[in-house]
Amino acid sequence: MTAAPFTVRPALPADVRAIADLVAPYANERILLAKEMVGYYESVQEFLVAEADGEVIGCGALHVMWQDLAEVRTLAVDAAWRGRGVGHALLDALVQRARDLGLRRLFCLTFEVDFFTAHGFTAIDGTPVPTDVYAELLRSHDDGVAEFLDLARVKPNTLGNTRMLIELE
Repeated sequence: MTAAPFTVRPALPADVRAIADLVAPYANERILLAKEMVGYYESVQEFLVAEADGEVIGCGALHVMWQDLAEVRTLAVDAAWRGRGVGHALLDALVQRARDLGLRRLFCLTFEVDFFTAHGFTAIDGTPVPTDVYAELLRSHDDGVAEFLDLARVKPNTLGNTRMLIELE
């Protein structure tokens, strides 16, 4: 039996520059939102990375939004590694992390509808939270939460993206 060509592990602060470098081409194409370096450092504990031969080849983050809800964010794979299961492994690990945290629902905002559909996500309209939770989430300054709430202030950054959700067992 041969070893897997890559491994998935929690991100370390030493991985932040590699994460930013992975996201940059997607941000240039307006597929992902770029962050300032400080933003990556502040959220490094949310990230998992895929690593091959000591190099970070993929990343993804799980951002808890509420008691039972989190968002899959910043899922990116090095172009040379696309189509080799890296994104699937990262998403599977993020879903497992959500389950381990006792979360019941995962949200994503994506252009990659088929990819997320293959993992059980379905397209949604509206914001699937009660009115009182919506009101609390409105207090957040996080752009990802604003995307989830479908607020007008983030529309220029999210046009064309599909809002998707999965219910976890």
